[in-house]
Amino acid sequence: MSLGQRLSRLVSHLQDPQKVARFQQLCGVEALPNRASAAAAEPREDDNEAEAPFTGDSRWRGRQPKGPSGPQPPGNDLNQCPAQLGGGGGGAPKGVRNGLAAELGPAPPWRAGALRRNSLSGEEGELVAQVSNWPLYYLFSFGTELGNELFYVTFFPFWVWNLDPLVGRRLVCIWVLVMYLGQCTKDIIRWPRPASPPVVKLEVFYNSEYSMPSTHAMSGTAIPLSMILLTYGRWQYPLAYGLILVPCWCSLVSLSRIYMGMHSILDVVAGFLYTILILAVFYPFVDLLDNFNQTHKYAPFVIIGLHLALGIFSFTLDTWSTSRGDTAEILGSGAGIACGSHVAYRMGLMLDPSLDSLPLNIAPITGTLLGKAVLRFLIGMAFTLVVRDVMKKLTIPLACRIFSIPCDDIRRARQHMEVELPYRYITYGMVGFSITCLAPYIFSFIGIS
Repeated sequence: MSLGQRLSRLVSHLQDPQKVARFQQLCGVEALPNRASAAAAEPREDDNEAEAPFTGDSRWRGRQPKGPSGPQPPGNDLNQCPAQLGGGGGGAPKGVRNGLAAELGPAPPWRAGALRRNSLSGEEGELVAQVSNWPLYYLFSFGTELGNELFYVTFFPFWVWNLDPLVGRRLVCIWVLVMYLGQCTKDIIRWPRPASPPVVKLEVFYNSEYSMPSTHAMSGTAIPLSMILLTYGRWQYPLAYGLILVPCWCSLVSLSRIYMGMHSILDVVAGFLYTILILAVFYPFVDLLDNFNQTHKYAPFVIIGLHLALGIFSFTLDTWSTSRGDTAEILGSGAGIACGSHVAYRMGLMLDPSLDSLPLNIAPITGTLLGKAVLRFLIGMAFTLVVRDVMKKLTIPLACRIFSIPCDDIRRARQHMEVELPYRYITYGMVGFSITCLAPYIFSFIGIS
């Protein structure tokens, strides 16, 4: 057997959805045969065993059991979940939204729950699944959250405001590049998600996107590895901590995507290897890029133009996919953070320590230090969320008016590149600018910087 044939067999083996289904079964996840069997097993109201309510933000999206590969336009039956179409299939326990459980503690071995209607695709449905190992479910739910927007919108600002602005900025640079290349590669390769059945979909928000490579696995590899590369030698701490953190973080995020039924083993392995390649090529230039963003007088024009051009290019790779909006959001955040760091440097808001003071010592945690950190985080997050909501309400109607697109149906309007690209890019560009410039200015003004 030739090398090419062996590689082809290996790829087919790692891409097999049965492998995903077996891993789920090993972890205590199985699909119920149909909705009727779930109803028969459902606890009665007079047993005083009410189901846990939904809490928090959700990202759910339906999944076709069979059909053409790749994303389908909103409203197409191929985008609907099996239960909604009358078929079986797996899904998320009730009380679970976006992979987060609403209530910890003892629970029935199965749950059934309605899926929240997605604001962009309009898809909704109801899925049922049997989950017998709840500790693993909560562990992998946490792991998958390490690659979602809620984590990013709290993790990067916390680094910039409370830990080390330089490391925070450079982490964002690496994250933007890795995620952009991952999203574009998905739209070029166009491999579908693992088939369901046999796979049980415990999270279906990203189901209309393509599968190869896993951008969760890419992010889960890039962030912890970059953290160690950027901080070791700059801060004094045992290297063993980093050697423990990287494999634990990477494994948790990667395995969570298989557990959730969103990726094959091949998707996750490819995402990991792709990230290592990107870091090997790009990491030596991170210092040069960060210095350019901060100090060059024309940096804001280059940053905005480059990120906008990359966003337009990514929108030409596929006719319609929710990944387009995610890509514009990533690019807008990166551009805003880079431009904000440039203005903050000019204003002297966040000056990096001199090279003579390196390596830095970890300061002892005192009440004052902790109190200021909490205040910065709460005030900064509140301000950032206000900026996001205001910009969202302004940009969508404005883009619709400029490009003569009806805005009576916001969901349909956002499926046009002329609306989705400026909305995501400008809104999250202002969010990024607030993180590195406006929020630090507020901290300095009220004396908690």
